[in-house]
Parts: sequence; C-alpha cells; structure tokens
Amino acid sequence: MTARLKHSTAKILLIDDSTADLQVLMDIISGRHYRLIVAFDGNDGYRKAILSQPDLILLDVCMPGTDGFATCRLLKANEATRHIPVIFLTASNAPEERLQGLTVGAVDYLAKPFVSEEEVLLRIGIHLDIARRLSTPQPPVPEPKAVEATGETASAAERALVGAAKGLLAEHLADPPSPETLARMLGTNERKLNEAFRAVLSMPAFAWVREERMRRARHLLADTETSVREIGEHLGYPNPANFSTAFRDRFGQTPREFRLGFRRNRGQESRDGK
Repeated sequence: MTARLKHSTAKILLIDDSTADLQVLMDIISGRHYRLIVAFDGNDGYRKAILSQPDLILLDVCMPGTDGFATCRLLKANEATRHIPVIFLTASNAPEERLQGLTVGAVDYLAKPFVSEEEVLLRIGIHLDIARRLSTPQPPVPEPKAVEATGETASAAERALVGAAKGLLAEHLADPPSPETLARMLGTNERKLNEAFRAVLSMPAFAWVREERMRRARHLLADTETSVREIGEHLGYPNPANFSTAFRDRFGQTPREFRLGFRRNRGQESRDGK
C-alpha cells in the first residue's frame, strides 16, 4: 500500500449483499473518482481484501452467512488486512450493535439509508487521511505460502481464523459459545475451524480453551490473592472440586498445592538474594 496516495487514487472495497444499497454507494463515491471494488458477501469481501489491499472498506453489518462482525474479526486477525480501516454500514441505531462493531475493530459507522452524500464522503475522506498519516509502506502481499506449524502446514487464512477465534473465546472464557455458534460467528463451520486450530496449534478449538483456562489459573494463583474458589468461578468452574481436578490433571498438583509451593519457592529465592 502506498503511504501517500491522493484521494482520487484510493481503493475502496464495498461489501454488501444489497444491490440497491451498493448502487447508491457507487453513485455517491464514483463521483470522486475513487477506485471501487465490490463484493456481495462477507467471504468474498474477505478474499478480495487480501488480494486487492484496499485503502478503506465499507462493510454491511447484516448479511447472510458471514455477517459484518465475523468478516471484520477475520480482517483484523489477518496481518495482511488488519491495517485497513473498516466503516460499518447499518440500518440499526441500537447502541449495543455499534459498540460491538467498534469492539471488533471498526473505526466508524454510516447509517442506512444514506440521507447525506456529504456525510458519506466526509467520513470516507477523514478515515483515508487518518490511515495515511498512521500508515507505513506495506510489503506486497503475495499468495500466502504454507508455513510449518508444529509439524503441519498452516495457511495465512487458517492463522487469521484461529486468531479471530481465540479473541472471541478469550472474551468469553468462563462461558464460551458452543462450537457450532463459534464457527457461525466466524463465518465458517466446525470442521474447518478445528482443522485450522489443529494446523496452527496442534489441538482443536476447545482444547485450546482448556489450556488457556489453566494458563490463566496459574497466573492468578501465583500473582494474586484471589481465592481458589473465585479463580475457578472466573474461569468457568463453578464447582471448586471440578476446578481442582482439572488443574491437578494438567499440572500434577491441586491449585492450593501449586500456590503454596510457588510462595515457598519465592520466599526461598528472596532469602537467598539477601
């Protein structure tokens, strides 16, 4: 991506399943001589973003299959596309939807119907200018090559999918969505999601959830005074016995034994350092 493009040479990717809305946007934007790329669903838009490297993406929220939120998660999880600003298009005025969009990485919203051409063009121009000021020249993005990942090959698309899934699961670690729901939120299916996790991390998605829970448990036990019961509940184990069993199966000692041993070792190191 060239860091100092003129507005007239900027590429804008429009992703919307509504041909009527796309036509309105094209009529508004084409008058400013932007180069336009069009996609009619989230998956196609994601692929075109990787290949064409647009300077800005206008992304509809409500689309069948891979919706705008899932598409944005994939874009922000992929190194090749995470720098591209995304403006959501929505007919909803619900604050929770707007907050969710900003949370997954959008920079702004445009409300449908587009009652003000000036507003559409102004917001586009503002975010193109911001992106240029913040950007550094990006290396060309060739067709991704498979890379070695724990004995298997993982594509850039698989790494992006896993990155987006990990972000979602980390937000809801105590009560993660079902495998089917998680896959749907990311615009894929359970089989492809688990294949990506195995290629990148050598484990299925929900094995990663267990590992992440145990990693956080060790940190909280070692570095906080939070009770074992509260830590277990925070990580999705409302029954303390289940938390203790899971921790012992993973590390060979109960949470209390780990905490006592850690503090004993830290106290010894402190004394030895005097």
